[in-house]
Amino acid sequence: MDADGQKNHLKAYGLTYWTLSKQLKVKWLLNYRGGAFLLPDTPEIQKECQIRGVSFEILSNAKTESILKEIESPSQNMEAVVLEKAPKIAVYTPKGKLPWDDAVTMVLTYAEIPYDTVYDEEVLNDNLLLYDWLHLHHEDFTGQFGKFYNSFRMAAWYIEDKKEAEALAAKLGYAKVSEEKLAVALKIRDYVIGGGFMFAMCSATDSFDIALAAEGVDICEPMFDGDASTPNYQSLIDYTKTFAFTNFTLERSPKIYEFSSIDMTPKRRIFMEADYFSLMDFSAKWDPVPTMLCQNHTALIKGFMGQTTAFTRDEIKSNVLVMGENKSNGEAKYIHGIKGKGFFTFYGGHDPEDYTHKVGDPKTELELHPTSPGYRLILNNVLFPAAKKKKQKT
Repeated sequence: MDADGQKNHLKAYGLTYWTLSKQLKVKWLLNYRGGAFLLPDTPEIQKECQIRGVSFEILSNAKTESILKEIESPSQNMEAVVLEKAPKIAVYTPKGKLPWDDAVTMVLTYAEIPYDTVYDEEVLNDNLLLYDWLHLHHEDFTGQFGKFYNSFRMAAWYIEDKKEAEALAAKLGYAKVSEEKLAVALKIRDYVIGGGFMFAMCSATDSFDIALAAEGVDICEPMFDGDASTPNYQSLIDYTKTFAFTNFTLERSPKIYEFSSIDMTPKRRIFMEADYFSLMDFSAKWDPVPTMLCQNHTALIKGFMGQTTAFTRDEIKSNVLVMGENKSNGEAKYIHGIKGKGFFTFYGGHDPEDYTHKVGDPKTELELHPTSPGYRLILNNVLFPAAKKKKQKT
C-alpha cells in the first residue's frame, strides 16, 4: 500500500473487505509499506486481485515471518493488527439521492464495499443496532435546511427538499423538522455510546454537535420553522452534550451560509495550490487506533473545501484527538474521539478530489483517482471496526 507498489489503493480496501466477508482473517501491517494488508494466499484471492486491478506480491512463509518479526521489534514504529470480520455498513442519506452527492457512497461503490442506506425512519426505529459502522451524509441536524436559504430559497430543489422534510417530520409525529432531526441525532448519539462507530463529513460534523448542544432550545428563525427563535439562545447552548466541539458561537443570520464559528471556511487565507493538511504520527504499538485511521502512502494530503471545510482548533474538546491539521492556519481537518463504548471520526470538507464541489457539479470519477490519499482516510475508517479489540495496556 505504498506509493510505488500499489496501482489502486482504493480497490485494495474493497479486496480486503471481500476477503473478510469470506470468513478469512487479514493482518493490517500498520506503518509497513503504507499500511500493507497481509492476506491468505489462495488462488481465489489472487484471481480477485487481478480482476479488480489490485497490485499484490506473493510471500514465502519465511519472508512473511521475517516481516512480522521486523514489525514486532520495539525499535520499529509498526504493528500487525488482525482484522476479523467484515463490518456491516450503513449510510445515512435521504431516499432518492444520487450516489455522487456524497464522497463516502462514491468510494464505497468504487471499492465494491456493500452498504445499506438508512434515513430518519430507520434511525428512529432503532435499525442502527444492526450495523457496526454509520456514515452521516452531507446533512443538517439543526432544522435549518443546510442554511441554503439566501442563495437557493427560490430553487426548485430547495423548495422540494424543504417540503419533503416537513412532510416526513409530520409523518413521524413531530411538529417541526428541527425537533425530528434532534430526535434522530439523539438516537445516533445513543448508537455511538452503545458501541457503534460514526463517521461524518462536511456539515454533518458540526450540525450534529450543534443539534445536541441546542437540545430544548429553538435556534431556528421563522423562515425555517414558522416561529421565532428562543431569545438570547447562545447563552443556553450546553457544550457538555457535544461529541467534539466546545465554546463555539452560532451564526444567527439565516442569510449567511454558515452554522457556527466551528467551521474555518470564512477564516481561511490559503490559496488552492498551497492548501494541504498533514497527518499526525502516532505510536503504532501504543496508539493503534489513530495509527490505523491515519494509514496512508503520504503524510501530506491535498486540502478540499465544503460547507464545513475544517474545524477551529481551539473549539475542539481537549479529549478529542486531532489526526490531521493545517497548523499554519490553526485548523484541524481530521479528528477522532471516544463516546461511551463507541467511536467517532469527523473529516472536514466535501470531496477529497474536488476542491470546491458546488451544488449541481458533476460527480468525481474515482477511476481517475485510484490512489487518492484523501479518500484512503475514509476507507481506513470503514475497516476500523473489523479490527480485533485488544485489551488496553495499563
